[in-house]
Amino acid sequence: MAFQTRYLFTASMDVTPDKEALFHEVYDQEHVPMLEEVPGVISVARFKVEELTMIIGGEKKTIVVENQPRFSAMYEIESPEVLVSDGWAKAVDRGRWPGQVRPYTSNRKHVLYRRIAP
Repeated sequence: MAFQTRYLFTASMDVTPDKEALFHEVYDQEHVPMLEEVPGVISVARFKVEELTMIIGGEKKTIVVENQPRFSAMYEIESPEVLVSDGWAKAVDRGRWPGQVRPYTSNRKHVLYRRIAP
């Protein structure tokens, strides 16, 4: 994956099981498209946590991260200012997300990363 900018923002969360179908529908059909329209947002991709087994120091290990949210969205952005822009503020509170989805999310984690090497 070739990053086009120096910043990656992640929003991770869990959702109550009875709202999971609505969560995915709204995230994919409304929330992400609205955020992709915000100036400075380059791309968005969504992910679900999977079990991780890997070789470290010659040993096969299963890595378990406690309390890790199940779902994440990764936003490639031009700068941290995108996240405090009027466009971002309006986009995160449009559609069904704020009233019908956000109240059913929990364990939310937001992280901003700055690329330090190519």
